[in-house]
Amino acid sequence: MYELHFAIPMCGAILNNLNLRLNPHTLSVLLRHSESKLVFVHSHSLSLILLALSNFPITTPRPSLVLITDDADAVTVSLAHVIDTYEGLIKKGNPNFHWARPNSEWDPITLNYTSGTTSSPKGVVHSHRATFIMALDSLIDWCVPKQPVYLWTLPMFHSNGWTFPWGIAAAGGTNVCPRKIDAPMIYHLIQSHNVTHMCAAPVVLNLLLTRTEPVKNPVHVLTGGSPPPAAILTRAEKLGFRVRHRYGMTETLGVVVSCAWKKEWDKFPATERARFKARQGVRTVAMTEVDVVDPATGVSVKRDGVTSGEIVFRGACVMLGYLKDSDGTKRCIRNNWLYTGDVGVMHGDGYLEIKDRSKDVIISGGENLSSVEVEAVLYDHPAVNEVAVVARPDEFWGETPCAFVMLKEGLVAPPSEKEVVEFCRERLPHFMVPKTVVFKEALPKTSTGKIQKHVLRMDAQAMGSLAAPQPTIPSRM
Repeated sequence: MYELHFAIPMCGAILNNLNLRLNPHTLSVLLRHSESKLVFVHSHSLSLILLALSNFPITTPRPSLVLITDDADAVTVSLAHVIDTYEGLIKKGNPNFHWARPNSEWDPITLNYTSGTTSSPKGVVHSHRATFIMALDSLIDWCVPKQPVYLWTLPMFHSNGWTFPWGIAAAGGTNVCPRKIDAPMIYHLIQSHNVTHMCAAPVVLNLLLTRTEPVKNPVHVLTGGSPPPAAILTRAEKLGFRVRHRYGMTETLGVVVSCAWKKEWDKFPATERARFKARQGVRTVAMTEVDVVDPATGVSVKRDGVTSGEIVFRGACVMLGYLKDSDGTKRCIRNNWLYTGDVGVMHGDGYLEIKDRSKDVIISGGENLSSVEVEAVLYDHPAVNEVAVVARPDEFWGETPCAFVMLKEGLVAPPSEKEVVEFCRERLPHFMVPKTVVFKEALPKTSTGKIQKHVLRMDAQAMGSLAAPQPTIPSRM
């Protein structure tokens, strides 16, 4: 896959990395929507792709397959639609081939599908220009030195690995590519290959915290996605991980807001440093402008760290648009601004902080409360492994927080629902305390590791509304 990030654009084609954690039906939909002509597939995933192709209507042309094999794999090209192996295709190549340059820097280079956290996946189209800028921007902002050793825990299908396939090559780096992601394997690779850098979604970062022994040499970690709770950042720092938090989305080709560190923050206690690190930060040089605005008027909100609004972007790294969805493109790109659907605040020092997805804001008794803030408190509980907070209908308040909690393994005395509520009551305003706590063995997630809050919202809806409190009848005595 790494080589194909270079080979496909060089022959003038458009790169579309498919997520093989998806089911055959979804893969079939994406292949048809993208009108893919050629699919490179590893032999380990061949059965999945063949099932996806079997879902094609008879009248719809199917893409040809190129089979990628390991040395130990039995090579076969006799299957339908398999035209050759990857190595066989390379051997047939013309050594004098001159790679096809784009006619314009605005020509498309990649098609990436969103994870579908809040809706059906959308095909996001990005240009050569945006990709080039972002690849360099990622190196500059992260201060990546020459010849880094980069461990791949971030999937390359996730916004093309935040453009690091091209960036690490530009820096002359070494790529360490594991087949599976688990804590023992990651720690083994860090030690055996002297890993210096890695990107990790918050779910992977949380996975690493099962260990108590620090790594031998510091590892620089770039994390993004949902904002990591301060408690997780504090624990990661103690293990020797130098965590840098950034924020972006598929529509921006990766992370474009960075929590630029200030030296004076080093003097603060660990918990306070973690609070600063949990903020998304300021725009990187690749993004022209970042703002938080009133979604109805487009006017900037107060920079007081309290007044919330919708996060918007403007710059060359914003997508060209959604494939075959002009209406969807018009809804989220207005007056050259990309409306993200994320709710945030802008602090007085110009640092952005995400508060929630617009669909995840809970309105309780007329108060807008952030599910992320409630989750951050719950992550401080020593028994909590993962948590997600959504709205549950409430007859009196309209909505109240409902916490779905996954506890750590091996607990001698797991907390009760009442104990979790009391823990929150000691640390949160009354209206932000969850009225419902549900313990689950696992939380539903997308193929990229994001918690599917829309599934949990449906679960909370299915519980029904919490009854309004009964009025107290005064005694006549």
